[in-house]
Amino acid sequence: MRLWQSPTDFTSASGQLIVKIISISTGLPVQKVPGINPAQPSSDMGRAAILYVNEIIYPILAAFGIPANVLTAVILHRGKCGLSRGITRYMVAMAISDLLVIILHVLLREIYIYYVPNSFLSLSAVCPSNVYLRIVTVDYSVWLTVSFTFDRFVSICCPKLRLIYCTDRTAAAVIVSMCALCCIKYIPFNFMYESRFTVDSVKWGCRPKPAYFTSIWWVAFSWMCSISLSFLPFLLVLLFNGLTVRNIVAASRVRRRLKALDGKDTETENRTKSIILLFTVSGAYILLWATSTVTYISTRVTVNFVGGDQTSPSYIANDVGVLLMRISSCANTCIYGMTQSRFRQEVKNAVRYLTGAISKPVKLARQWSGTRVEM
Repeated sequence: MRLWQSPTDFTSASGQLIVKIISISTGLPVQKVPGINPAQPSSDMGRAAILYVNEIIYPILAAFGIPANVLTAVILHRGKCGLSRGITRYMVAMAISDLLVIILHVLLREIYIYYVPNSFLSLSAVCPSNVYLRIVTVDYSVWLTVSFTFDRFVSICCPKLRLIYCTDRTAAAVIVSMCALCCIKYIPFNFMYESRFTVDSVKWGCRPKPAYFTSIWWVAFSWMCSISLSFLPFLLVLLFNGLTVRNIVAASRVRRRLKALDGKDTETENRTKSIILLFTVSGAYILLWATSTVTYISTRVTVNFVGGDQTSPSYIANDVGVLLMRISSCANTCIYGMTQSRFRQEVKNAVRYLTGAISKPVKLARQWSGTRVEM
């Protein structure tokens, strides 16, 4: 049973803000150990329905998301989908980052730590690194989506800059730079925790040090996390997709007026497909991140804390937002990839290859067993 730490030790407004950003951004669990946290409830009374939903959805998400992102990365890396090398680099990086999000957030935290709360991942020496990796991977995944959106914006709306920016080398530089930046800006997470309790000389769990709740620098860092992880990417995706769609619509109107076409126009149809793709991608991102973003905003405005009451609206909204945020790790790559006909064909070829590779040993085993029976 997962329990959130009660903010009884940190009652200040800044302390509540910091606990909130930690709980939402990292999903830091609080392990229940008999005799250590007697104030925490031990029964399932008042348990929210969202927790039962999580127990069903997260295994499904891991079972689908891990092979889907691996298959996507492999197919795109082969370069047979008709995409430019720059776009291919972005999409492969997005698939790998989403794969890491599913492994660290879903497979390890929501499944392994959920059912094995006193595992080695709960040791005080491991817990801070685990939290650090989780927030770095989700932030990297988000900013790769923003980078790819900006690349498409430049390609469509800025013809002169496109020749310089939309290249294979620039894409590689942006991907590496984003990775380095995400790793650097969250380094303080490695130093903000202390052990929660000690059992038989072994330190377990991790919680923020009290000094960080009174430090103005730590409050500023928590605001940086909020802006970097939710506010700014959300606004940039809206901005770049809106400008791109406006440019496509304007260009299509000019083309119709100049040519006065009455029949079919292949280029116009391609532009329409681009608009549909943009609306689909931006709409999925906005919908899946909207709950988390609203939770951030309400927390910053009301200085509210997601406590241990699993039936409270704030607790349910937090869990729903985190769930949708992790579902986006599957949606992003699927939307970008499945809209490409060549990608779908490569998926079919991969499925046929795997089916053949599995069926051959089965046929050989049957033939071998039949030969032994005849003998």
